[in-house]
Amino acid sequence: MSLLHLIVVAVVQGITEFLPISSSAHLILVPLFGDWPDQGMTIDIAVHVGTLGAVLLYFRRDIGVMVAGLLSLLAGRYTDGARLFLLIALGTLPVLVAGYFLARNGYMAMLRSAEVIAWTTLIFGLALYFVDRLCLTVNRIDHLGYGGVLFIGLAQALALVPGTSRSGITITAARLLGYERTEAAHIALLLSVPTILAAGGYAAWETYQADELALGADAAVAAALAFVSAWLAIALMMRWLRHASYTPFVIYRILLGAGLLYWVYA
Repeated sequence: MSLLHLIVVAVVQGITEFLPISSSAHLILVPLFGDWPDQGMTIDIAVHVGTLGAVLLYFRRDIGVMVAGLLSLLAGRYTDGARLFLLIALGTLPVLVAGYFLARNGYMAMLRSAEVIAWTTLIFGLALYFVDRLCLTVNRIDHLGYGGVLFIGLAQALALVPGTSRSGITITAARLLGYERTEAAHIALLLSVPTILAAGGYAAWETYQADELALGADAAVAAALAFVSAWLAIALMMRWLRHASYTPFVIYRILLGAGLLYWVYA
């Protein structure tokens, strides 16, 4: 990979992973529009490690609470931390099951087209707009229950279709249930931790099995750039949502989706 290609892939992954605009769509589009070869699984894994590190750092208190909760469960005690751990685990289950089924049966590659990305970017962007505008803003993460997190988790499984956006669809589901904008993003980002860990682990295992995993300087640089850009994206989004809406992200999705539809059909 050229240095420019490496920087673009890492920064694009870092910025788009947690914003409601779909990182998978952008990673598919980068080689198409940049006339570059696919970056390969090693770099994909590296940038996912970087973004995972960023969300772990930003929500280190929540992660600490969940780790303590897991230890409490193992000791036979049900604490607030244990409850949060179980909520996040339950919310992650649907995407793990659906992702394993699609990957094992070879359906994932069928969805990686510019046409699919264009429609999902547009449709789910509009869904985010209307839900964000029309739904109540009263609930906080403390109000999250097992039924609610399962609903959000089922919505998260839709993000296996590129262009949907994992953070975007989980935020939409949380807003539909009346969660505040920052709290909806908070829930979406916590759900990203086991999801990214599982996806990255599965990709690393598949790459290792194929004897194609080659960690080196490129992977280290990609991980570092993705980490920095992801941390900045999370911090800026959370600050923005304290006093504003998701509308700018929706506008971006509409412009991107419309532009892709024009490119595909014209």
